Amino acid sequence: MSLIDVVDLSFAWEGSYDEVFSHVSFQIDTDWKLGFIGRNGRGKTTFLKLLCGQYPFQGRIISNVDFEYFPYEVSGQDRMTSEIIEELTSDSEEWRIFRELNLLGVDAEILYRPFSTLSFGERTKVLLAALFTGDNRFLLIDEPTNHLDVEGRRIVAEYLNRKKGFILVSHDRHFLDSCINHVLSINKRNIDVQKGNFSTWYAGKEAEDRREMLQNEKLRSEVRRLGQSARQACGWSDKVEKSKKGQRISGLRPDRGHIGHKSAKMMKRAKVIERRKTEAAKEKAGLLKNIDDTEELKLSPAVYHSGRLAEIRDLSIYYPQAAGRDLPRGEDPGHAGKSGSVEIVRGVGFEICQGDRVCLKGRNGSGKSSILKLLSGEDIQYQGLCHIGSGMRISYVPQDTSGIKGRLDDLAAECGIQESLFKTILRKMGMERTQFDKNMEEYSAGQKKKVLLAKSLCEQAHLYIWDEPLNYIDVLSRIQIEKLLLTYRPTMIFVEHDEEFLKKAATKIVDLDCV
Repeated sequence: MSLIDVVDLSFAWEGSYDEVFSHVSFQIDTDWKLGFIGRNGRGKTTFLKLLCGQYPFQGRIISNVDFEYFPYEVSGQDRMTSEIIEELTSDSEEWRIFRELNLLGVDAEILYRPFSTLSFGERTKVLLAALFTGDNRFLLIDEPTNHLDVEGRRIVAEYLNRKKGFILVSHDRHFLDSCINHVLSINKRNIDVQKGNFSTWYAGKEAEDRREMLQNEKLRSEVRRLGQSARQACGWSDKVEKSKKGQRISGLRPDRGHIGHKSAKMMKRAKVIERRKTEAAKEKAGLLKNIDDTEELKLSPAVYHSGRLAEIRDLSIYYPQAAGRDLPRGEDPGHAGKSGSVEIVRGVGFEICQGDRVCLKGRNGSGKSSILKLLSGEDIQYQGLCHIGSGMRISYVPQDTSGIKGRLDDLAAECGIQESLFKTILRKMGMERTQFDKNMEEYSAGQKKKVLLAKSLCEQAHLYIWDEPLNYIDVLSRIQIEKLLLTYRPTMIFVEHDEEFLKKAATKIVDLDCV
């Protein structure tokens, strides 16, 4: 056991006018399994890279452990997977790689395939196996669940639960509950460390938010009451002071000394009330600083003229074998289409009716994204029936965010959406106004995903097609999106592996593994 001390840490990007961290101090134990939580853009990945010494900063980070950051950057992805793993684990024996792959439920034959032919989930598991072959390192694991299917997340959670000594960035609530025992949270005004899992942290946060809001309302009433009392006391003091110059009563002069004393007492009382008001206002100003506003998102879906929007029957999808697309492990080349194409989807059938929220479920590489692309109008080689209603407006959110470039206002104009509404939705999803002046290339992965989701929410579509919309999205925004779907009930088909989200959002599940 050893400690990592962060003392008076401050950091800002070169040329930026807003600080990512300002005079932050805390302490963590290297034996803890830490879940790292915070809204997109708060600096989670940046902090992990500061620990690795990648950026200059002010303050001190004191530790006697070596840090290892995940995910690895992989160059030359057309190389054999075994060659890439050997490069990443040059000091590890081969049997260790086989052991870790076995624990992650991955067949060792995957090492002898080009890395580019692996599904995203297979790539993640292979790189995790490489990460865990080393010894005596404190692991910094940045969003490993993106692109992992439900079963893959369960396996990785069980795997991490047997390890110790890591910081894990993830927004999957069920996954976090399965493998962490402490929470490191980046809040609006501080960084906090608590014992427990995500559920205990979130319950505590909700209770603290409610307490602060009640205290804020109480102090607001107190400030208002004290203000009225202070004005009233000042008014009385002025009236008494003016009575010094009053007329004689029964031939007697007013007792100016007594009147002055009485006026001074009232003025003193007014000043005491004013001081209490100032103190209450200061206390009130210290509240609500850590409350993340999660305003209700809104959506105006269009209603299609028919009850059935799309139908798929006996569908098979093919990809050219040479293309190196994300094929499932163990796919039988015998199920091939014309010209040596490989069949990745076979015999799928379902329909999308008004009000349905259909979730496509299945292992990595089972063809979920291919079906969404086909429905969205992409040129995909297939056989069977894929009928899409005529004149139907579709809003599509892709998995990949690499195309997000330029400025927000230019994107709004290009897509024909209302810029003010677009930015309002982003603000409600926790994006600061300062981000609106930046090029989107500078955004975090989660902020880029929010741009795609906000764009979709601005579109009045008959059918919403979302491909893993929650990848990189913070927990509070996930809860906002859940509430949105339950409130406005748009017709949609989506792929998502967050189990909590699936339970609440989906009205129909199509399991491609059971076809």
